[in-house]
Amino acid sequence: MSQITIGSFEDFEKFIGQDLGESEYHKITQEQINRFAEATLDHQWIHTDSERAKVEGAFGDTIAHGYLTLSLVPYLWEQIVLVKNLKMMVNYGIESLRFAQAVLVNSEVRLHANLKNVVNLRGTIKAEVNVKLEIKDQKKPALTGVLVFLYHFNA
Repeated sequence: MSQITIGSFEDFEKFIGQDLGESEYHKITQEQINRFAEATLDHQWIHTDSERAKVEGAFGDTIAHGYLTLSLVPYLWEQIVLVKNLKMMVNYGIESLRFAQAVLVNSEVRLHANLKNVVNLRGTIKAEVNVKLEIKDQKKPALTGVLVFLYHFNA
């Protein structure tokens, strides 16, 4: 994995339409799922009750919350792109988000990113990034979408 360094609008602009790379794999454990359930108050048994999930669930074990997989994106994104000279970054939106496949406990996921577009809005940089959260040894990704970030660089 080689990280791309960005320090300005011009740096971003060079990568429009290009793959930016992939993060390292991250293993989603039952402990992480349980902690996410605690933080979000989403204790649905398909996520937190391994025995019941094995008997009654459609997947043979517990699965990660869809929003847990989405919440990993900023952590994994930072492994792909290092943004320097930054005053502030804002998560502005998500377009076309699709949860394509359940992520079983102990699966490993990684982020694949492609820069769709970047626009200079009077000094605020709007970056649109096509993302795919891949599941190790699976053809279908966990999720796909377009993330929209606003970057404010130092003058």
